[in-house]
Amino acid sequence: MFIQTETTPNPLCLKFVPGVDVLSAGIQEFKTLEDTHTSPLAAELMQVSGVKSIMYGADFISVTKEDATEWPHIKPILLGLMMEHFVSKAPLFIGEATQSALDESEEFFDTKDATTVVAIKELLETRIRPAVAQDGGDIAFRGFRDGVVYLNMRGSCAGCPSSTLTLKSGIQNLLKHFLPDVLEVEAI
Repeated sequence: MFIQTETTPNPLCLKFVPGVDVLSAGIQEFKTLEDTHTSPLAAELMQVSGVKSIMYGADFISVTKEDATEWPHIKPILLGLMMEHFVSKAPLFIGEATQSALDESEEFFDTKDATTVVAIKELLETRIRPAVAQDGGDIAFRGFRDGVVYLNMRGSCAGCPSSTLTLKSGIQNLLKHFLPDVLEVEAI
């Protein structure tokens, strides 16, 4: 088995592509060791000194490191743990896995904006999320109020130096082009 490693726009994050499906749907993010109780692989990865967070995508795993940690020190360890896991064909989750994706109950918007929100979500799903996933990240709708779209940035997008440029020049311009009700995009 060969696990491909790709850089991302975020120098603190690497994207690992094992060549097999990781998740069948959605994303799963782990920001603390306590978050990993349902995923033995995530627990092993989070225990590597210098690892800050893990995100599973459809066909990749993004690992974000602490600023002071150097990739050459932890990358071989991470690759070894992933290789061992995927070669063993062990399950990615045990017990009741909970998705970290935001529940619709956590979203906020006025019911009069429901049509706009549906259109925002459609554009996010079809045009934005696939592009962001190529860089090892994910963006999820959080809310819409007074013309402002609020998004949750995860994986390589969280803390990325170019995330502001992505939000303002990319996502904001796209949403404003298709939806005149959208005035601005902000990260939560």
